[in-house]
Amino acid sequence: MVRRRARAPYNDPVTGSRGRRRKALGQHRLVDHRVLRRIVRAAEFGDEDTVIEVGAGSGLLTELLAQRASRLIAVEVDAELTAGLRERFRGRDNVSVVEADVLSISPEEVLTRGGGRMPYVVVGNLPYFIGSAILRHFLTARAQPRWLLVTLQAEVARNIAAGPGKMSYLSVEMQYYAQPRLLFEIPAAAFRPPPKVRSAVVRLDTRQGAAVEVHDREAFFRLVQAGFAAPRKQLRNALSIGLERGAAEVEALLDVAGVEPTRRAQTLTLVEWRALYRAYRGTMIGTTL
Repeated sequence: MVRRRARAPYNDPVTGSRGRRRKALGQHRLVDHRVLRRIVRAAEFGDEDTVIEVGAGSGLLTELLAQRASRLIAVEVDAELTAGLRERFRGRDNVSVVEADVLSISPEEVLTRGGGRMPYVVVGNLPYFIGSAILRHFLTARAQPRWLLVTLQAEVARNIAAGPGKMSYLSVEMQYYAQPRLLFEIPAAAFRPPPKVRSAVVRLDTRQGAAVEVHDREAFFRLVQAGFAAPRKQLRNALSIGLERGAAEVEALLDVAGVEPTRRAQTLTLVEWRALYRAYRGTMIGTTL
């Protein structure tokens, strides 16, 4: 009988605590000090800024941020890691630790609980499977950050920063609220445990208002989603599927918007999406927008 070797428990690189990494959190801890210092150099915050770190983990990035920040709020959902952070930064007057699921608490509440104030910025190594949701949480908040500097799966980061020709629904959504810049990629070896994919750091500078003015933001995004219903198809076919409308109606809509029906959704700019949205409302093709 062949005996299987038991899988070694995960050892935290800072605390040394043994125990299996919680898969539900989807976290790969960034432990390469060169990369961590590069992230901090890219985080151009001032004395007036409160820094919110999302997913502080063991505190490696927290330590570097605390050396510069006048007020740092480290948010961590794991109770054991939170306890370790509080012990590590005990007596550091500029650091507060908040135990919370960042998606279940508003930025205003994070600031209140952490003793912070506006303006604020966000830094963090985000879990891959909820990274986009965390960005959306901050970008759609009543109290928006000045900018966000986050580590994501490289494919997602490139997607967010993509230009016309390579756009996706996520590109349009993120660029509606912010101006993204892909800064640099991070190899898997920089993490513990190493992920199976590459990561990248992206910065999103929030806009003063939105990129384009629309009457109903939710309706605008429903239209964009409809356009990407079949992204490999020409726009007239994709919208016909997404809006559940006939081809003739959709072609008339595109004509009013001044968009060629043979184009694909990924080639449209935000200005063209606004024109398409206004044409849709103006022609009253449907009642869902």
